[in-house]
Amino acid sequence: MNQSRPLWVQSDGTVLLDERNPEYEQTRDFLREIAELRKRPGTWHTYCVTPVSLWNAAATGLSSSAVLKRLTELSRYALPRSLEDEIRVHMNRYGQIRLKASEGGLTLTTETLELMEKLCEWENVRSVFAGTPSGTSVAIQGASRGWIKRELAELGYPVKDEAGFHSGEALNMNLREITATGRRIELRDYQKEAVDALLGDGARDGGSGVVVLPCGAGKTWVGMAAIAKLKCETLILTPNGVSVSQWISELLKNTTLSEDEVGEYTGQSKNVKPVTVATYQVLTYRRTKEDDYPHLQLFVNRDWGLIIYDEVHLLPAPVFRMTADIQATRRLGLTATLVREDGREGDAFALIGPKRYEIPWKTMESQGWIAQAACTEVRVSLDPGTAITYQAAPKRNRHRIAGENPRKAEVVKALLKRHSGEPTLIIGQYLDQLRELSRELDLPLITGEMPHGSRKRLFDQFNQGEIDVLLVSKVANFAVDLPDASIAIQISGSYGSRQEEAQRLGRIMRPKQSGAGAAFYSVVSDGTDEIEFSRNRGRFLLEQGYPYAVDQWDRNDNKLPTEELLP
Repeated sequence: MNQSRPLWVQSDGTVLLDERNPEYEQTRDFLREIAELRKRPGTWHTYCVTPVSLWNAAATGLSSSAVLKRLTELSRYALPRSLEDEIRVHMNRYGQIRLKASEGGLTLTTETLELMEKLCEWENVRSVFAGTPSGTSVAIQGASRGWIKRELAELGYPVKDEAGFHSGEALNMNLREITATGRRIELRDYQKEAVDALLGDGARDGGSGVVVLPCGAGKTWVGMAAIAKLKCETLILTPNGVSVSQWISELLKNTTLSEDEVGEYTGQSKNVKPVTVATYQVLTYRRTKEDDYPHLQLFVNRDWGLIIYDEVHLLPAPVFRMTADIQATRRLGLTATLVREDGREGDAFALIGPKRYEIPWKTMESQGWIAQAACTEVRVSLDPGTAITYQAAPKRNRHRIAGENPRKAEVVKALLKRHSGEPTLIIGQYLDQLRELSRELDLPLITGEMPHGSRKRLFDQFNQGEIDVLLVSKVANFAVDLPDASIAIQISGSYGSRQEEAQRLGRIMRPKQSGAGAAFYSVVSDGTDEIEFSRNRGRFLLEQGYPYAVDQWDRNDNKLPTEELLP
């Protein structure tokens, strides 16, 4: 045993990281490449090595021998032999099965004859063979390209897809050199690197995968640069109507595309153009559960050369199914986090592609591309009446009771006083809670029910400094362009969603002209399930390298303490 090392590695794939160790930061960055952060009960961070995390590591070029060597150097004890075997097996499986184009369609090849024989034992896999295997190769039905990749991923055998992509309908599009305001347009180094990692030199096997960048880092620019490099008609899928408007605005402002070449496909407008921006909601709309999804035809009603999945971690199941049918089309997933709360990371890997590029938030912060952020959890007790209601309520109702704790308003007032005059967002899950705060504090409120025009006017007023505090519902989780927002106060959220935590922190991460930092507060009810959910949400912050303080609201003194407490 070597107590000076930071890791304790267990046979079930659990890896414990001691944050007190001098090598903590370097070790954390390494673990982010090969494992998922699960919890932080104290000074020990708990990670888990999973098949998908190892496949993603292999796809970025890491080898199993390099991973095992580094784990051995960092571990206090000898690595369990069973885990060594698991890491070798999962990482080495990436590339053992390949899909290639052939004259008759597609060919599935395996590294060994034994592996092909194993595939033949699985009836589902064998059902899409277009003939009898010849040695380590077998022809497969062309329409099953996506299906077999997902099926084999579920069986623990990721497929390396080298079958290539079709070019799609040509589109003469370039990035502008100068903006309308006279500013020279130039991609940042990491944006260029992300596009190159996805597309490479334009070879047939380049063009499918996920780019992971912080909110505010310019993921939209990566998408626009990919379109400009491929010069093809493109379908862009986004979480909501606000995202659609922002994509269209950026395309018209920063590329040579004209208004006649950019279309909107939403509940309000259905114009299909050479570059079309749609929402996931409209694609997954259907009248009843028994009906088909009529708008999924958008995937095939033009010869798209590229499909961009914005916030790919939110991809709905019907879109996954349609994506399985269009594997010959290049695909780019954009996200701030690979985490999916539904556990479908394997589907994302198989159907969108492996992680092609990622840069840690703290690295971006150190380079000045995003603002420095301080993260604080503020715990406030329930009032006696609410505490009785909470204890008597069924478990399914307790989260909302804790989330709507009336005493949170006291904390909000204190934080607004502390940050008086700074552009502040107060973000919540429950509309009744937000409406009550709006009345009590006389603050403007933006919800999904508000007409788009009214919403835009308030956002514009905030950006122009005419108002400095906005109450926003979860509609502001995604693609809201508020570059000067520097304070976020989260008063309620979707249980333990790390996705939501990433997006809400991202609202304040744009670098400020003044050079000032940002502050993110999460107000939670002490003694309730919100504490555990907050721990789960905070895993994202810890994984990205953000330490956070935990303050206890002292309602007798009506103030927040300044000392940092351990969670």
